[in-house]
Amino acid sequence: MTADDVTAAVRALPDKSCALDPLLTAQLKAVVDLIAPFLAHMFNKSLISGSVPEVFKSAFITPRLKKSNMDPADIKSYRPISNLSVASKLLERLVAQQLLRYLNRFGLLPRFQSAYRAYHSTETAVLKVLTDILLAIDSGYLSALVLLLHHFRR
Repeated sequence: MTADDVTAAVRALPDKSCALDPLLTAQLKAVVDLIAPFLAHMFNKSLISGSVPEVFKSAFITPRLKKSNMDPADIKSYRPISNLSVASKLLERLVAQQLLRYLNRFGLLPRFQSAYRAYHSTETAVLKVLTDILLAIDSGYLSALVLLLHHFRR
């Protein structure tokens, strides 16, 4: 990846930051033109070596109340919120962009996959299923849709 890739990715980052992260997004955006070549070099080293720096694997954990009416004195009332560093998120975003460009360039994504694709969403997936059902009915076929629901307990 290039320094221009890094600069563009940094400028696209949301302005929010984890207060515990030593590198705040606003600070990174302010100096991105100066440090983008160094970040690109570091990220490329990571990709070439096939390893992610250990510091990027650490998260900042913040306990949050599950519900506002729960007892704040009871530890069971909390859930952990894990925030990765902005540098870690930046590397992840850049790698995802490279991977998607590669998959799209060589037509390796299924034609009707909606996840991780621009201009595709749950709405386009639902429209595809609906269209298939309506076309089958119009052709005189019997159509049925089976939906499976998985209920998660907390």
